Amino acid sequence: MSTTLTRGRALLATAIIAALAAFGLSVATATPAKAAITTNTWFTVTSAHSGLALDIQNASTTAGALLNQYTPNQCTCQQFRFVSVGGGYYKIEARHSGQVLEVYEWNAADGATIAQWTDLGGTNQQWSVTEHADGTFSFINRFSGKALDLWEWSTSAGARISQYTYNGLNAQKWRLAAVPASGEPTVSNPLRDNGADPWIEYWDGYYYMSTTTWDSTVTMRRATTLNGLKTAADSVVWNDSGTASRCCSHWAPEFHRIGGTWYLMYTSGNSQTNFDGQKLHVLRSTSSTPMGPYEFMGTPLPNQWNIDGSYLELNGSLYLMWSEWVGADQSIRIAAMSNPWTVTGSHVTISQPTYNWEVQGGRTNEAPAVLQHNGRTFVTFSASSCNTPDYKLGLLELTGSNPLSASSWTKTATPVLQQGGGVFGPGHNGFFTSPDGTEEWLVYHGNTTSSQGCGSTRQTRVQPITWNANGTPNFGTPLPSGVVIAAPSGE
Repeated sequence: MSTTLTRGRALLATAIIAALAAFGLSVATATPAKAAITTNTWFTVTSAHSGLALDIQNASTTAGALLNQYTPNQCTCQQFRFVSVGGGYYKIEARHSGQVLEVYEWNAADGATIAQWTDLGGTNQQWSVTEHADGTFSFINRFSGKALDLWEWSTSAGARISQYTYNGLNAQKWRLAAVPASGEPTVSNPLRDNGADPWIEYWDGYYYMSTTTWDSTVTMRRATTLNGLKTAADSVVWNDSGTASRCCSHWAPEFHRIGGTWYLMYTSGNSQTNFDGQKLHVLRSTSSTPMGPYEFMGTPLPNQWNIDGSYLELNGSLYLMWSEWVGADQSIRIAAMSNPWTVTGSHVTISQPTYNWEVQGGRTNEAPAVLQHNGRTFVTFSASSCNTPDYKLGLLELTGSNPLSASSWTKTATPVLQQGGGVFGPGHNGFFTSPDGTEEWLVYHGNTTSSQGCGSTRQTRVQPITWNANGTPNFGTPLPSGVVIAAPSGE
Protein backbone atom coordinates (compact mmCIF):
# COMPACT_ATOMS: atom_id res chain seq x y z
CA MET A 1 0.00 0.00 0.00
CA SER A 2 1.35 3.45 -0.86
CA THR A 3 0.22 7.04 -0.50
CA THR A 4 0.76 9.93 -2.93
CA LEU A 5 1.37 13.23 -1.18
CA THR A 6 1.61 16.84 -2.34
CA ARG A 7 2.76 20.11 -0.84
CA GLY A 8 -0.88 21.16 -0.66
CA ARG A 9 -1.52 18.61 2.06
CA ALA A 10 0.96 20.34 4.36
CA LEU A 11 -0.59 23.73 3.63
CA LEU A 12 -4.05 22.34 4.40
CA ALA A 13 -2.87 20.89 7.71
CA THR A 14 -1.30 24.20 8.68
CA ALA A 15 -4.52 26.06 7.82
CA ILE A 16 -6.62 23.66 9.91
CA ILE A 17 -4.31 24.05 12.89
CA ALA A 18 -4.50 27.82 12.64
CA ALA A 19 -8.29 27.77 12.36
CA LEU A 20 -8.75 25.48 15.33
CA ALA A 21 -6.35 27.51 17.42
CA ALA A 22 -8.14 30.74 16.52
CA PHE A 23 -11.43 29.42 17.88
CA GLY A 24 -9.89 27.40 20.74
CA LEU A 25 -11.42 24.23 19.28
CA SER A 26 -10.47 20.65 18.52
CA VAL A 27 -12.57 17.67 17.46
CA ALA A 28 -12.15 15.94 20.83
CA THR A 29 -9.90 16.14 23.86
CA ALA A 30 -8.86 12.89 25.48
CA THR A 31 -8.37 12.61 29.22
CA PRO A 32 -4.75 13.52 30.04
CA ALA A 33 -2.26 10.78 30.80
CA LYS A 34 -2.87 8.71 33.90
CA ALA A 35 0.86 8.23 34.25
CA ALA A 36 3.90 10.03 32.94
CA ILE A 37 6.12 8.24 30.47
CA THR A 38 9.90 8.33 30.12
CA THR A 39 11.05 10.92 27.61
CA ASN A 40 14.31 11.13 25.66
CA THR A 41 14.51 7.33 25.50
CA TRP A 42 14.04 5.31 22.33
CA PHE A 43 11.59 2.42 22.61
CA THR A 44 10.46 -0.54 20.57
CA VAL A 45 6.65 -0.53 20.84
CA THR A 46 4.98 -3.93 20.45
CA SER A 47 1.36 -5.02 20.40
CA ALA A 48 0.06 -6.85 23.46
CA HIS A 49 -2.09 -8.88 21.05
CA SER A 50 0.19 -9.79 18.14
CA GLY A 51 3.68 -9.32 19.55
CA LEU A 52 4.65 -7.39 16.43
CA ALA A 53 6.32 -3.98 16.55
CA LEU A 54 5.10 -0.56 15.44
CA ASP A 55 6.90 0.10 12.17
CA ILE A 56 7.01 2.86 9.56
CA GLN A 57 6.17 1.05 6.33
CA ASN A 58 9.23 0.18 4.24
CA ALA A 59 11.41 2.34 6.54
CA SER A 60 10.25 5.33 4.51
CA THR A 61 11.37 8.83 5.43
CA THR A 62 8.59 10.40 3.36
CA ALA A 63 5.97 12.49 5.12
CA GLY A 64 2.74 10.49 5.08
CA ALA A 65 4.36 7.05 5.23
CA LEU A 66 1.99 4.69 7.00
CA LEU A 67 2.33 3.15 10.44
CA ASN A 68 1.95 -0.63 10.43
CA GLN A 69 3.12 -3.59 12.51
CA TYR A 70 6.03 -5.82 11.58
CA THR A 71 8.34 -8.48 12.98
CA PRO A 72 10.80 -6.83 15.42
CA ASN A 73 14.07 -6.41 13.56
CA GLN A 74 16.10 -3.63 15.26
CA CYS A 75 15.37 -1.17 12.42
CA THR A 76 15.34 2.45 13.57
CA CYS A 77 12.01 2.64 11.73
CA GLN A 78 10.71 0.60 14.70
CA GLN A 79 12.12 2.93 17.34
CA PHE A 80 10.13 5.80 18.83
CA ARG A 81 10.49 8.34 21.62
CA PHE A 82 8.00 10.48 23.50
CA VAL A 83 8.45 14.25 23.56
CA SER A 84 6.34 16.15 26.08
CA VAL A 85 4.24 19.04 24.81
CA GLY A 86 2.75 19.76 28.24
CA GLY A 87 -0.59 19.01 29.83
CA GLY A 88 0.05 15.27 29.85
CA TYR A 89 0.41 15.02 26.05
CA TYR A 90 3.31 13.79 23.94
CA LYS A 91 4.57 13.74 20.38
CA ILE A 92 5.68 10.26 19.27
CA GLU A 93 8.79 10.67 17.12
CA ALA A 94 10.14 8.07 14.69
CA ARG A 95 13.90 7.69 15.07
CA HIS A 96 14.79 7.04 11.44
CA SER A 97 12.91 10.03 10.01
CA GLY A 98 12.55 12.53 12.84
CA GLN A 99 8.86 12.84 11.97
CA VAL A 100 5.96 12.33 14.38
CA LEU A 101 2.92 10.05 14.39
CA GLU A 102 -0.39 11.69 13.55
CA VAL A 103 -4.01 11.00 12.71
CA TYR A 104 -3.67 11.42 8.97
CA GLU A 105 -5.60 14.23 7.26
CA TRP A 106 -7.42 15.14 10.48
CA ASN A 107 -9.83 12.24 10.09
CA ALA A 108 -11.74 11.71 13.35
CA ALA A 109 -13.43 8.49 12.22
CA ASP A 110 -12.85 5.02 13.61
CA GLY A 111 -10.33 3.28 11.36
CA ALA A 112 -8.55 6.45 10.23
CA THR A 113 -4.98 6.07 9.03
CA ILE A 114 -2.01 6.75 11.31
CA ALA A 115 1.06 8.06 9.50
CA GLN A 116 4.25 10.01 10.11
CA TRP A 117 4.47 13.69 9.22
CA THR A 118 6.62 16.73 9.80
CA ASP A 119 6.04 18.12 13.29
CA LEU A 120 3.48 20.92 12.85
CA GLY A 121 2.33 21.13 16.44
CA GLY A 122 -1.22 19.99 15.68
CA THR A 123 -3.41 18.21 18.22
CA ASN A 124 -3.65 15.36 15.70
CA GLN A 125 0.06 14.83 16.43
CA GLN A 126 -0.37 14.73 20.21
CA TRP A 127 -1.17 11.71 22.37
CA SER A 128 -2.02 11.09 26.00
CA VAL A 129 -0.67 8.01 27.76
CA THR A 130 -2.60 5.57 29.94
CA GLU A 131 -0.66 2.90 31.82
CA HIS A 132 -2.40 -0.40 32.62
CA ALA A 133 -1.84 -2.68 35.61
CA ASP A 134 -0.10 -5.25 33.39
CA GLY A 135 2.61 -2.74 32.42
CA THR A 136 1.24 -2.01 28.95
CA PHE A 137 0.20 1.41 27.64
CA SER A 138 -2.59 2.92 25.54
CA PHE A 139 -2.16 6.10 23.48
CA ILE A 140 -5.14 8.40 22.88
CA ASN A 141 -5.03 11.11 20.24
CA ARG A 142 -5.77 14.62 21.49
CA PHE A 143 -7.63 15.65 18.31
CA SER A 144 -9.90 12.65 17.84
CA GLY A 145 -10.08 11.27 21.37
CA LYS A 146 -9.50 7.81 19.94
CA ALA A 147 -6.88 5.20 20.76
CA LEU A 148 -4.02 3.84 18.71
CA ASP A 149 -5.45 0.50 17.56
CA LEU A 150 -4.32 -2.69 15.85
CA TRP A 151 -6.94 -2.80 13.13
CA GLU A 152 -9.23 -5.84 13.16
CA TRP A 153 -6.95 -7.62 15.67
CA SER A 154 -4.59 -8.72 12.91
CA THR A 155 -1.58 -10.89 13.73
CA SER A 156 -0.03 -10.44 10.27
CA ALA A 157 3.19 -8.59 9.61
CA GLY A 158 2.39 -5.49 7.57
CA ALA A 159 -1.11 -5.06 9.02
CA ARG A 160 -2.26 -1.47 9.44
CA ILE A 161 -2.40 0.54 12.62
CA SER A 162 -5.37 2.87 12.98
CA GLN A 163 -7.42 4.65 15.61
CA TYR A 164 -10.60 3.42 17.26
CA THR A 165 -12.90 4.38 20.10
CA TYR A 166 -11.05 3.58 23.31
CA ASN A 167 -11.97 0.23 24.86
CA GLY A 168 -8.83 -0.82 26.76
CA LEU A 169 -8.62 -4.21 25.01
CA ASN A 170 -5.38 -5.83 23.86
CA ALA A 171 -5.63 -4.37 20.34
CA GLN A 172 -5.15 -0.97 21.99
CA LYS A 173 -2.45 -2.01 24.47
CA TRP A 174 1.24 -1.60 23.70
CA ARG A 175 4.40 -2.74 25.46
CA LEU A 176 7.49 -0.51 25.59
CA ALA A 177 11.03 -1.92 25.57
CA ALA A 178 13.87 0.58 25.87
CA VAL A 179 16.40 0.29 23.06
CA PRO A 180 19.82 -0.47 24.56
CA ALA A 181 22.55 2.09 24.05
CA SER A 182 25.24 1.30 21.50
CA GLY A 183 27.65 -1.29 22.87
CA GLU A 184 25.40 -2.23 25.79
CA PRO A 185 24.89 -6.01 26.27
CA THR A 186 21.50 -7.19 25.02
CA VAL A 187 19.19 -10.19 25.05
CA SER A 188 16.13 -11.23 23.06
CA ASN A 189 13.66 -14.11 23.15
CA PRO A 190 13.56 -17.01 22.76
CA LEU A 191 16.66 -18.30 24.51
CA ARG A 192 16.11 -21.81 23.17
CA ASP A 193 13.59 -23.92 21.30
CA ASN A 194 12.38 -27.16 22.90
CA GLY A 195 12.96 -25.44 26.23
CA ALA A 196 10.06 -26.43 28.47
CA ASP A 197 10.18 -26.03 32.28
CA PRO A 198 13.30 -23.85 32.31
CA TRP A 199 15.49 -23.00 35.27
CA ILE A 200 18.33 -20.43 35.27
CA GLU A 201 20.80 -19.36 37.95
CA TYR A 202 23.70 -16.91 37.78
CA TRP A 203 26.74 -18.07 39.73
CA ASP A 204 30.41 -17.09 39.81
CA GLY A 205 30.54 -15.45 36.38
CA TYR A 206 28.21 -17.81 34.50
CA TYR A 207 24.53 -18.26 33.72
CA TYR A 208 23.47 -21.90 34.04
CA MET A 209 20.31 -23.24 32.39
CA SER A 210 18.51 -26.57 32.42
CA THR A 211 15.20 -27.56 30.78
CA THR A 212 13.05 -30.66 30.33
CA THR A 213 14.73 -33.32 28.17
CA TRP A 214 11.85 -35.87 27.96
CA ASP A 215 14.35 -38.77 28.08
CA SER A 216 16.62 -40.37 30.73
CA THR A 217 18.97 -37.43 31.12
CA VAL A 218 19.37 -34.10 32.86
CA THR A 219 21.33 -31.62 30.79
CA MET A 220 22.77 -28.19 31.50
CA ARG A 221 24.37 -25.40 29.52
CA ARG A 222 26.28 -22.33 30.68
CA ALA A 223 27.46 -19.01 29.25
CA THR A 224 28.97 -15.76 30.49
CA THR A 225 26.05 -13.77 29.04
CA LEU A 226 22.33 -14.46 29.13
CA ASN A 227 22.07 -14.20 25.34
CA GLY A 228 25.00 -16.61 25.09
CA LEU A 229 22.80 -19.39 26.46
CA LYS A 230 21.20 -19.54 23.00
CA THR A 231 24.27 -21.15 21.46
CA ALA A 232 25.94 -22.79 24.46
CA ALA A 233 26.40 -26.55 24.27
CA ASP A 234 24.28 -28.90 26.36
CA SER A 235 26.17 -31.17 28.74
CA VAL A 236 24.63 -34.30 30.26
CA VAL A 237 25.04 -33.94 34.03
CA TRP A 238 22.98 -37.00 34.99
CA ASN A 239 21.72 -40.14 33.23
CA ASP A 240 19.14 -42.53 34.73
CA SER A 241 18.97 -44.91 31.78
CA GLY A 242 20.13 -47.85 33.90
CA THR A 243 17.65 -47.35 36.75
CA ALA A 244 14.19 -48.71 35.97
CA SER A 245 12.29 -46.75 38.63
CA ARG A 246 13.42 -43.35 37.33
CA CYS A 247 14.64 -44.13 33.84
CA CYS A 248 12.29 -42.07 31.79
CA SER A 249 10.38 -38.87 31.05
CA HIS A 250 12.70 -36.44 32.81
CA TRP A 251 10.96 -33.12 33.48
CA ALA A 252 11.45 -29.79 35.21
CA PRO A 253 15.02 -29.80 36.57
CA GLU A 254 15.80 -27.16 39.20
CA PHE A 255 19.14 -26.51 40.88
CA HIS A 256 19.53 -24.63 44.16
CA ARG A 257 22.51 -23.68 46.31
CA ILE A 258 21.62 -24.70 49.86
CA GLY A 259 24.13 -24.42 52.70
CA GLY A 260 26.94 -23.80 50.22
CA THR A 261 26.20 -26.94 48.17
CA TRP A 262 24.35 -27.29 44.85
CA TYR A 263 21.36 -29.63 44.76
CA LEU A 264 19.46 -30.60 41.62
CA MET A 265 15.84 -31.80 41.82
CA TYR A 266 13.96 -33.25 38.84
CA THR A 267 10.85 -35.26 38.03
CA SER A 268 11.04 -38.66 36.31
CA GLY A 269 9.33 -42.05 36.27
CA ASN A 270 9.42 -45.57 34.91
CA SER A 271 7.90 -45.03 31.45
CA GLN A 272 8.14 -42.79 28.42
CA THR A 273 4.41 -43.09 27.77
CA ASN A 274 2.71 -43.70 31.12
CA PHE A 275 3.29 -40.87 33.59
CA ASP A 276 1.65 -42.50 36.61
CA GLY A 277 5.07 -43.24 38.12
CA GLN A 278 6.41 -39.67 38.06
CA LYS A 279 8.21 -38.61 41.27
CA LEU A 280 10.77 -36.09 42.48
CA HIS A 281 14.43 -37.09 42.82
CA VAL A 282 17.37 -35.17 44.30
CA LEU A 283 21.06 -35.05 43.32
CA ARG A 284 24.00 -33.39 45.11
CA SER A 285 26.93 -31.77 43.32
CA THR A 286 30.37 -32.95 44.40
CA SER A 287 31.95 -29.81 42.92
CA SER A 288 31.48 -26.09 43.56
CA THR A 289 29.31 -25.49 40.47
CA PRO A 290 25.86 -26.51 39.20
CA MET A 291 27.56 -28.52 36.44
CA GLY A 292 28.39 -31.31 38.89
CA PRO A 293 29.42 -34.12 38.84
CA TYR A 294 26.38 -35.25 40.84
CA GLU A 295 25.58 -38.09 43.21
CA PHE A 296 22.08 -39.46 43.81
CA MET A 297 20.69 -38.60 47.26
CA GLY A 298 17.08 -39.76 47.37
CA THR A 299 13.41 -39.59 46.43
CA PRO A 300 11.69 -37.21 48.90
CA LEU A 301 8.14 -38.52 48.36
CA PRO A 302 8.55 -42.17 47.28
CA ASN A 303 5.02 -43.36 47.98
CA GLN A 304 2.91 -40.98 45.87
CA TRP A 305 2.71 -39.26 42.51
CA ASN A 306 4.44 -35.86 42.72
CA ILE A 307 5.99 -33.45 40.22
CA ASP A 308 7.53 -29.97 39.84
CA GLY A 309 9.47 -29.75 43.10
CA SER A 310 11.06 -26.57 44.43
CA TYR A 311 12.62 -25.40 47.68
CA LEU A 312 11.58 -22.67 50.12
CA GLU A 313 14.18 -21.44 52.63
CA LEU A 314 12.69 -19.32 55.41
CA ASN A 315 13.96 -18.31 58.86
CA GLY A 316 16.61 -21.04 58.87
CA SER A 317 14.19 -23.81 57.88
CA LEU A 318 13.90 -25.72 54.62
CA TYR A 319 10.64 -26.74 52.95
CA LEU A 320 9.71 -28.75 49.86
CA MET A 321 6.97 -27.44 47.57
CA TRP A 322 5.46 -29.60 44.82
CA SER A 323 2.32 -30.43 42.80
CA GLU A 324 0.12 -33.46 43.55
CA TRP A 325 -3.43 -34.63 42.93
CA VAL A 326 -5.74 -33.95 45.88
CA GLY A 327 -9.08 -35.40 44.87
CA ALA A 328 -10.03 -33.91 41.49
CA ASP A 329 -7.53 -31.06 41.82
CA GLN A 330 -3.87 -30.93 40.93
CA SER A 331 -2.70 -28.81 43.87
CA ILE A 332 0.31 -27.08 45.43
CA ARG A 333 1.58 -28.75 48.60
CA ILE A 334 4.33 -28.08 51.15
CA ALA A 335 6.22 -30.05 53.82
CA ALA A 336 9.20 -29.49 56.09
CA MET A 337 12.57 -31.06 55.26
CA SER A 338 15.39 -32.27 57.48
CA ASN A 339 17.78 -32.03 54.53
CA PRO A 340 17.33 -31.31 50.78
CA TRP A 341 16.26 -34.90 50.01
CA THR A 342 14.26 -35.88 53.13
CA VAL A 343 10.71 -34.77 53.97
CA THR A 344 9.55 -34.76 57.59
CA GLY A 345 6.12 -34.23 59.09
CA SER A 346 2.76 -33.59 57.48
CA HIS A 347 1.98 -32.60 53.90
CA VAL A 348 -0.16 -29.47 53.61
CA THR A 349 -2.18 -28.25 50.62
CA ILE A 350 -1.78 -24.48 50.23
CA SER A 351 -3.36 -23.88 46.81
CA GLN A 352 -6.04 -25.61 44.77
CA PRO A 353 -7.71 -24.38 41.55
CA THR A 354 -10.73 -22.30 42.56
CA TYR A 355 -10.92 -19.43 40.06
CA ASN A 356 -12.19 -19.81 36.52
CA TRP A 357 -8.75 -18.94 35.10
CA GLU A 358 -7.26 -21.96 36.96
CA VAL A 359 -9.51 -24.62 35.42
CA GLN A 360 -9.23 -24.10 31.65
CA GLY A 361 -8.75 -27.56 30.14
CA GLY A 362 -8.05 -29.06 33.56
CA ARG A 363 -8.13 -28.26 37.27
CA THR A 364 -4.45 -27.47 37.61
CA ASN A 365 -2.04 -25.79 40.02
CA GLU A 366 1.58 -26.87 39.42
CA ALA A 367 5.21 -25.72 39.20
CA PRO A 368 5.60 -23.58 42.36
CA ALA A 369 8.56 -21.17 42.35
CA VAL A 370 9.70 -18.95 45.23
CA LEU A 371 10.45 -15.23 44.91
CA GLN A 372 11.60 -13.36 48.03
CA HIS A 373 11.90 -9.56 48.04
CA ASN A 374 12.18 -6.94 50.79
CA GLY A 375 11.31 -9.46 53.49
CA ARG A 376 8.22 -10.82 51.71
CA THR A 377 7.80 -14.33 50.33
CA PHE A 378 5.87 -14.95 47.11
CA VAL A 379 5.25 -18.21 45.26
CA THR A 380 4.19 -18.32 41.63
CA PHE A 381 2.43 -21.37 40.23
CA SER A 382 1.13 -22.44 36.83
CA ALA A 383 -2.63 -22.74 36.40
CA SER A 384 -4.95 -24.47 33.89
CA SER A 385 -3.85 -27.17 31.49
CA CYS A 386 -0.58 -26.76 29.59
CA ASN A 387 -2.43 -28.22 26.60
CA THR A 388 -4.28 -24.91 26.25
CA PRO A 389 -3.15 -21.36 25.41
CA ASP A 390 -4.69 -20.42 28.78
CA TYR A 391 -1.83 -21.91 30.82
CA LYS A 392 -0.68 -18.98 32.96
CA LEU A 393 0.92 -17.85 36.21
CA GLY A 394 -0.85 -17.27 39.52
CA LEU A 395 0.63 -15.82 42.70
CA LEU A 396 0.58 -16.76 46.39
CA GLU A 397 2.00 -14.66 49.21
CA LEU A 398 2.96 -15.84 52.68
CA THR A 399 0.87 -13.43 54.75
CA GLY A 400 0.88 -15.49 57.96
CA SER A 401 3.71 -16.72 60.14
CA ASN A 402 3.55 -20.46 59.49
CA PRO A 403 4.23 -21.68 55.94
CA LEU A 404 2.81 -25.10 56.91
CA SER A 405 -0.62 -23.58 57.48
CA ALA A 406 -2.89 -23.09 54.49
CA SER A 407 -4.38 -19.99 56.13
CA SER A 408 -0.95 -18.33 56.03
CA TRP A 409 -1.07 -18.13 52.24
CA THR A 410 -3.07 -15.57 50.25
CA LYS A 411 -3.79 -16.08 46.54
CA THR A 412 -4.03 -13.14 44.14
CA ALA A 413 -7.48 -13.22 42.55
CA THR A 414 -6.24 -12.63 39.00
CA PRO A 415 -3.39 -14.18 37.01
CA VAL A 416 -0.04 -12.39 37.04
CA LEU A 417 1.21 -13.54 33.60
CA GLN A 418 -0.89 -14.82 30.71
CA GLN A 419 -0.91 -15.03 26.93
CA GLY A 420 0.03 -11.88 25.03
CA GLY A 421 2.76 -10.44 22.85
CA GLY A 422 2.45 -13.37 20.46
CA VAL A 423 3.20 -15.85 23.26
CA PHE A 424 0.65 -18.50 24.27
CA GLY A 425 0.47 -20.59 27.43
CA PRO A 426 3.27 -18.83 29.35
CA GLY A 427 4.12 -20.73 32.50
CA HIS A 428 6.33 -23.09 34.51
CA ASN A 429 8.72 -20.37 35.56
CA GLY A 430 11.74 -19.72 37.71
CA PHE A 431 13.61 -16.65 38.93
CA PHE A 432 17.23 -15.54 38.79
CA THR A 433 19.22 -12.48 39.83
CA SER A 434 21.34 -10.21 37.63
CA PRO A 435 25.13 -10.46 37.95
CA ASP A 436 25.31 -7.35 40.14
CA GLY A 437 22.39 -8.47 42.32
CA THR A 438 20.21 -5.42 41.59
CA GLU A 439 17.56 -7.02 39.35
CA GLU A 440 15.24 -10.00 39.51
CA TRP A 441 14.45 -11.75 36.24
CA LEU A 442 11.72 -14.17 35.21
CA VAL A 443 12.36 -17.29 33.11
CA TYR A 444 9.43 -19.30 31.76
CA HIS A 445 8.28 -21.23 28.72
CA GLY A 446 5.69 -20.34 26.09
CA ASN A 447 4.34 -21.38 22.70
CA THR A 448 4.15 -19.31 19.53
CA THR A 449 0.65 -20.44 18.45
CA SER A 450 -2.57 -21.13 20.32
CA SER A 451 -2.77 -24.71 19.03
CA GLN A 452 0.52 -25.91 20.54
CA GLY A 453 0.35 -27.73 23.86
CA CYS A 454 2.59 -29.48 26.39
CA GLY A 455 5.30 -30.72 24.05
CA SER A 456 8.62 -29.73 22.53
CA THR A 457 7.27 -26.58 20.85
CA ARG A 458 7.61 -24.62 24.09
CA GLN A 459 10.46 -22.08 24.10
CA THR A 460 12.55 -20.75 26.98
CA ARG A 461 11.92 -17.02 27.46
CA VAL A 462 13.14 -14.34 29.88
CA GLN A 463 12.24 -10.81 30.96
CA PRO A 464 12.99 -8.48 33.88
CA ILE A 465 10.62 -8.09 36.82
CA THR A 466 9.39 -4.72 38.08
CA TRP A 467 7.71 -4.02 41.41
CA ASN A 468 4.34 -2.46 42.08
CA ALA A 469 3.87 0.36 44.60
CA ASN A 470 2.34 -2.15 47.05
CA GLY A 471 5.50 -4.29 46.97
CA THR A 472 4.12 -7.10 44.78
CA PRO A 473 5.95 -8.30 41.65
CA ASN A 474 4.83 -7.10 38.23
CA PHE A 475 5.66 -9.54 35.43
CA GLY A 476 3.91 -7.49 32.74
CA THR A 477 3.04 -9.29 29.52
CA PRO A 478 5.25 -11.76 27.64
CA LEU A 479 8.05 -10.00 25.81
CA PRO A 480 7.56 -10.60 22.06
CA SER A 481 10.06 -12.66 20.09
CA GLY A 482 12.93 -10.66 18.62
CA VAL A 483 12.56 -7.57 20.79
CA VAL A 484 16.08 -6.57 21.89
CA ILE A 485 16.38 -5.33 25.47
CA ALA A 486 19.23 -4.53 27.81
CA ALA A 487 20.84 -7.61 29.33
CA PRO A 488 20.76 -8.10 33.11
CA SER A 489 22.61 -5.41 35.03
CA GLY A 490 26.25 -6.14 35.61
CA GLU A 491 27.00 -8.06 32.42
